[in-house]
Order: sequence, then C-alpha cells, then structure tokens
Amino acid sequence: MTTSGRRSAALETAESVAPVPGKPRVRDRIFETACDLFYQHGIRDVGVDQIATEAGTNKMSFYRSFASKDELIAKYLEQKASELWKWWDETVRLHSGDPRRQILALFEGIAKIVCSSTSRGCALANAALELAEEDHPGRRVVLAKKREMRRRFRELAVAAGADNPEELGDALMLLMEGAYLSRLTLSSQGPAHHVGPIALRLLESYTLSNRRGPDKAR
Repeated sequence: MTTSGRRSAALETAESVAPVPGKPRVRDRIFETACDLFYQHGIRDVGVDQIATEAGTNKMSFYRSFASKDELIAKYLEQKASELWKWWDETVRLHSGDPRRQILALFEGIAKIVCSSTSRGCALANAALELAEEDHPGRRVVLAKKREMRRRFRELAVAAGADNPEELGDALMLLMEGAYLSRLTLSSQGPAHHVGPIALRLLESYTLSNRRGPDKAR
C-alpha cells in the first residue's frame, strides 16, 4: 500500500472509531446508504462498490464495518422489522382495550403508508423474493417477522370476538400483504386505496354472530 493509501485507511479507521461531532460514523453512513439503496433498487441489484461509493467511502471500510454483504442485508431487514413493530405498537396503544378499533387503525395507517409517493411496498416481502436460500440470514429475519405478524393478527382476531379467529387473522394478514404488493403494480389508486373499508367488511363478517348475541344468532 502506498503512503497516501495508508493515510487514507488510517483516517477511515479513526473516523469510524471517533467521528467528528455532527458527522455520522463511516459504519453508520454505509448502513444508511445501503438501507436506501436496498429499498429503492432491490438487494441483488445493489453491490458493495455502489454502497461504498455513495456512502463516500471504499470497500476496505465497508468490510471493516460489516463482515459481508449478507450480514448488512440481515441488519437492514432487522431495522425494517423494528420500524414496523414500533409503528404497530404505537398504533394499537392509541386504542388500548378496543381490538376492533386497533385492527381498523392498523389498516388505516397502512393505507397511508402504502399509498405514499415514496412507498416501494414491504421491504421484507420484497427481500423474500430475492433471497431464495433458506439459510440466508436475511431470509431468516423475514420469516420470523412474518410469523410474528400472523400471530399478532390472530391474537387481535381472538380479542375482537371472531367466530373463526385463526381464519380472520390469516385473512387480515393476506390483506395487508396484498396492499403492499398491489402498490407496486397498480399504484396508490389500486386496491391498496380501499384496504381500510375492506378490513372493516372482513371484521364485520367474522364477528357477526358475536355482535348479534346468542339468541339472535339462531
């Protein structure tokens, strides 16, 4: 390595350990850049060189920060999952004790998110299409998140008094997943635009006998 190259590497190392106040660390720049690129262009189409260049650094700093691109992908997906659960928990907390309203609030919120101009669908579902290897660390993150989503919807369906909570929970999950996907194909004015009213119809149909009462249901 040349003298200038050693100096550059030393500066990169120093910056990653002790960044200038107000300036993100190299690792943080790489991660934030990768998150934006992965979401906008897909995981497979974005390489290490592009991430490093757009983050204003180099491959040496990339691999000093992350052992591999696969590790970075997994951390990106963990971040997306964390953002989802934070939004989910905040949304249902606003309607504590009212599971029907919690369900509807989730879908009203998803309609706004999915129909925004910057939406590229669900980052985790998009990643699942690209990560075919069952043992890929990123795919494991996706599967864990989707299983948790299914569990949460079924739990809400039970609390809402659904006649068949497992089925309603799965129907709600399919609706949310479909809203994300249709945004990519038919834009914000496609089926995603009506996801709130559809969720209400689903909820009403699966809780009809419960709301009628035992005498009226016969």
